[in-house]
Amino acid sequence: MKYEVVEQVFNKYSTLRKFEYLELDVHFCIVDKSEQVQRFALQPEAVILGTDIRLGFPEFIGKEEILKSIIQGQQTSFELVAIRRTCENQPDIYINIYIIGESSEKLSEIRLIIFIEDVTEKVQSKQDLSKLTNATSLLSMTLVTYKNYMDTVINSMADALLITTNTGKIKQVNPAAQKLFDFSEEELINKPISLIFDDNFLLLRIINHYSKINRDLQHFEVVCRKKTREKVLVAFSCTVMQKKNEVLEDIIYLGRDITSRQRREQRHVAQYAITRILSESQNIQQAIPEILEAICQNLEWDVGELWTTSEYINTNVPEESDDAVLRCVEIWSSRLVAVREFKAVTWQTTYLPSVGLPGQIWERRSALWIKNILDYGDLQRSPTAVTAGLRSAFGFPILDDNKILGVMTFFSRDVQPKDADLLQMMVSVSSQIAHFMKRKQAEDDLLESESRYRDICENANDLIQSVNAYGRFLYVNRTWCQTLGYSAAEVEQMNVFDIIHPDSQEHCRQMFYRLMSGEQLDQVKAAFIAKNGQTVFLEGNINCKFAHGIPVATRGIFRNITRRVALEAALQQQEAQTEQLWQARIPALTSNNLQTPIEGIAVDLINVTVLCADIVGLNEIAALGSAMQLVNLLCPIFANFDRLCNRYGLEKIKTINEAYIVIGGLPTKRSDHAQAIAQMALDMQTAIATFNIENQQNLKICVGIHTGVVTAAALGLMDTINIAKSIESQSLADTIQVSATAYEYIRDEFILEPQDEIEIPHQQQMTTYLLLGKNKK
Repeated sequence: MKYEVVEQVFNKYSTLRKFEYLELDVHFCIVDKSEQVQRFALQPEAVILGTDIRLGFPEFIGKEEILKSIIQGQQTSFELVAIRRTCENQPDIYINIYIIGESSEKLSEIRLIIFIEDVTEKVQSKQDLSKLTNATSLLSMTLVTYKNYMDTVINSMADALLITTNTGKIKQVNPAAQKLFDFSEEELINKPISLIFDDNFLLLRIINHYSKINRDLQHFEVVCRKKTREKVLVAFSCTVMQKKNEVLEDIIYLGRDITSRQRREQRHVAQYAITRILSESQNIQQAIPEILEAICQNLEWDVGELWTTSEYINTNVPEESDDAVLRCVEIWSSRLVAVREFKAVTWQTTYLPSVGLPGQIWERRSALWIKNILDYGDLQRSPTAVTAGLRSAFGFPILDDNKILGVMTFFSRDVQPKDADLLQMMVSVSSQIAHFMKRKQAEDDLLESESRYRDICENANDLIQSVNAYGRFLYVNRTWCQTLGYSAAEVEQMNVFDIIHPDSQEHCRQMFYRLMSGEQLDQVKAAFIAKNGQTVFLEGNINCKFAHGIPVATRGIFRNITRRVALEAALQQQEAQTEQLWQARIPALTSNNLQTPIEGIAVDLINVTVLCADIVGLNEIAALGSAMQLVNLLCPIFANFDRLCNRYGLEKIKTINEAYIVIGGLPTKRSDHAQAIAQMALDMQTAIATFNIENQQNLKICVGIHTGVVTAAALGLMDTINIAKSIESQSLADTIQVSATAYEYIRDEFILEPQDEIEIPHQQQMTTYLLLGKNKK
């Protein structure tokens, strides 16, 4: 044992005593213990390493704030003394518990050290001595020589003392009792004790009990009433003085006010109940009635109400207008009160700001407490509240960034003094309800988004499929089923490689393994076998989804290019036939030297401009938040970009993570393709700046622009896109870099600044320009 530590902490004792000990971490879990400590536990089997101390020693329940104050160094120690343990077939034992904090260089955090001492002999000696002392004191009261001495003792006691006759008539009270119950001595002497006991039958039960056994009743709790009829919970110890013939003489009550402790425990229970309700409820309409009931029942209030400016509380409540009023939308009441008339008036009552309890809370944006409704001027409901026996009230607002969503009010039959801790708890409850509403609104939005996404997928013209890591289909959309002819039930039983054409099997398996290894693929092509046996050619994008670094599924969006493949095959056949014809008509030598296009065959060439944009700063945001937060951040940005595309008649090619690619001049030819792209790039910079101000972000955008030549079939488009992406990747944050070809198209209408040459893959070095703005001329 750590005798030295014990002696150091408890140096007020001169003798060395035997202690058992427990060592706790900051979460009150056992990290070390002595061998015999479990014999003092109420639940010995629960005293093991890693378990919560409160399982074995329930005395610590409700003492968490004290333990935290010791951990934080605000309090040096705490004691629990004379705790009784009752064991079957064994005498009761008593223990003292001492708690101190311990820290050292070896420990990274403060530990709680709990010492437990067996004080059975001391307590029994004290109890025996107490009985003897009480008996001596009561006998000495009959002696004139000791009367003044006993009066001094009684008057100096901190606990309330009441002495009654065996019929319950008060004979003596001390100042502590007068202060506790707000009565003067003259108002209590010779009055029945039922004047202060809320339970008028308690005295009869005590007398009946003591008429059979001569024994003290320790620590019974009873609700008492002050002169103002305010409730107080008092823990009494009761002693009966008997004559030798066992006739009850006097009953002595020693009481201590434990109302604060009870209210603290009630608040903890209510807070837990509200948290549970919010975690289990599906919506706010389900949660509010249960919250009102939980607050009323756990905190002993009789009526609970919810007031809002709308039909029901929600996150879409508009800003209060001049004609907005509060209406009651929910009431809970105890069966112990008759509030039918009060409810009827409440349902018909509306409040303007600053009018009545709900209106004042609405205007103040803070909680309000009314100790006595009789002193409060609510002309609309106070008369019926008084008739229903309601005496006190309080309420608090439900706020979201100072926006009022609702007001909760509560009424009690008892006169309740202002409880600052309760009001502070209600601030937390208000925040919980507001956060619950936001979360449910986000969930509803997500469900709606998922529904819209599924609707889009189901109604898309593209073929959409999802395949797990083993090739089994997880999802295919309607177009996929219609194109390949398989039913949904058939797809569930199939593997993707079962319907891939044998000529594409090896290529597709290699592509599948590359995706699973984390490689990014661009456009892919594959040949599938439809149910009718025909070969269907698909082209599109495919990516792999990872969970905790493990590939779980591939997702692909494809277009049916079967007709295009057939046309290309036919064209190739036609070109082959034409080549054969020319070979037959032109001498072999001339044919071998033919390197230029045949005169008379026109090639349709189109000038297009491509914009490639990348958002800078997302990695930092992603590291601090979830993927959903990142998606929610990107959605409004890309939606704004999409609106710019529509405004300028441009075509968005794709959005890859944070990359955004737009083309001008395809599929519709236009002469101002470069000017439209340049103007959109400037507007994108403005959109990002506006977004940063509104959302307190610091995002920046890099833009690359290139003008190239493609055919009507879009041949050469990827080269143009790749050059634009390369220019963007070498641009500084918050800049727009333009290639030399694009510069030639827009130099007369926009302000551009020449830059150093940059390296383009598979190309010569290219001169670029910074796009600074539009020319005001």
